[in-house]
Amino acid sequence: MKHELHTEIDIEAPPETVWGILTALARFADWNPFIVSAEGKVEVGERLKNRLQPPGGKAMTFRPTVTAVEANQVFEWFGRLGLPGIFDGRHRFELEPTATGGTHMVHSEELNGVLVRLLRKSLDTQTLPGFVAMNAALKDRAEASSGGES
Repeated sequence: MKHELHTEIDIEAPPETVWGILTALARFADWNPFIVSAEGKVEVGERLKNRLQPPGGKAMTFRPTVTAVEANQVFEWFGRLGLPGIFDGRHRFELEPTATGGTHMVHSEELNGVLVRLLRKSLDTQTLPGFVAMNAALKDRAEASSGGES
């Protein structure tokens, strides 16, 4: 079964600012209410160690592999639970400059596997709100940073 989580947000800060915050993994604990800690290098082929805290859900640690990095544009990782086809997820951030000098961000995850059907409700009621909370916190941090605050 396949399921996609999809969010979008406009941020009044340039993609370079948003990218800098999004890829400073060691600083996630300072601002990110969803991925509360992250470790690793933002380079294709590298493994990350991310600690996820979905709203109303149980915290979990996962170790995805970075699959795409295009500076100021795309950051993506792929992770799986156990064997292929059980629960696989491709998490992606896409940044696009806006006409006003800001950033339009698409934050999504494509999920596949036999457990997706069983977990669909929690994905929609816990994980998706986590994406939204992360987006809002990223927006606040980027706009404060871009405005000369820190």
